[in-house]
Amino acid sequence: MAVVVEALDHLVMNVRDVEVAAAWYERVLGMTRKVTEPSPGRRVTSMHFGRQKINLRPETATQKQWFTGRTVAPGSDDLCFLTASPPQAVADHFRACGVEIELGPTEKSGAMGTIVSVYCRDPDGNLVEVSSYK
Repeated sequence: MAVVVEALDHLVMNVRDVEVAAAWYERVLGMTRKVTEPSPGRRVTSMHFGRQKINLRPETATQKQWFTGRTVAPGSDDLCFLTASPPQAVADHFRACGVEIELGPTEKSGAMGTIVSVYCRDPDGNLVEVSSYK
């Protein structure tokens, strides 16, 4: 029997400073921060939105502390988030937050058709795309 994945539950981002990253995702994208301790001495900060979450892994964590990909590189991610907000409202919100717009609003190809996207960068330099379907 073939395995077929259906959805993304969470992803892990390597960050230089967990507090700075968490504060940015709260302030700019309206995510909710949650801090847990899944095992003694291991504190995990995660950002929740919809039915998903992003775990923020400090780049200084070792493989023993936090099992992860082979290459730890803050700023190497390219993320696309969906919103019901109009693209111009997203751009206006970014400007009000003091976040520089890299590109947009502009049409791009999403997983289910044409999206209109506004791009910026988070504190680590990750490319963050906030999009809505046309």
